[in-house]
Amino acid sequence: MSGSWKALRLSAFAVWVVLPIAGLQASSELVLLTNGRTLAATGHVYEGDSVVLQLLNGGEMICDRALILGIESDVPAEEKGAGGEPDTLLEGYPYANIINAASLEHGVDPGLVAAIIEVESGFEAAARSPMGAMGLMQLMPETALRYALVNPYDPAANVEAGTKHLARLLDRYDIDEALAAYNAGEGAVQKFGGVPPYPETMRFVSKIRLLIGTVLN
Repeated sequence: MSGSWKALRLSAFAVWVVLPIAGLQASSELVLLTNGRTLAATGHVYEGDSVVLQLLNGGEMICDRALILGIESDVPAEEKGAGGEPDTLLEGYPYANIINAASLEHGVDPGLVAAIIEVESGFEAAARSPMGAMGLMQLMPETALRYALVNPYDPAANVEAGTKHLARLLDRYDIDEALAAYNAGEGAVQKFGGVPPYPETMRFVSKIRLLIGTVLN
């Protein structure tokens, strides 16, 4: 049992309120935890660094926001929009329309894309790293070439290619491994059988996991 799961359980039991919630919703939400587990809830409210989860059997659970990767509607796949459209789109963020469009096209959570952009470039379309990574999603030249990206500093083209690349990684790996592969390359993930022990990559994965719960709030 991972440390994060223990922390969530301890936090939850410490603040458990055994009170019925009026008008439980017919549909439920799926809470995605940082250790890969899920938790069903009927609703949630963000309160600072905590999230109040409304439980299916009545009552509430409060847990650390950092332990939650994201929250999505628990709707059967056949009832979702074409292409696995996300239930929540970005609003009020730089390049929100571009991020939403690419996310809808490739079936990726726009909050995850926005979090990567925030960590990688701080939403600076002209960003270039010392290693040569370019644009909003900091794509390396070989990645840009793979997705036929002509101008990596064009926001729409960069996000389209970066989101397509991310979708491909998410199809192959779990979320932590996909993020690690995005940062350090797939070869590093394959070499170590998971997130490689590179300080930069570990910080990258940690930062994204912390941001995912806040981007869509």
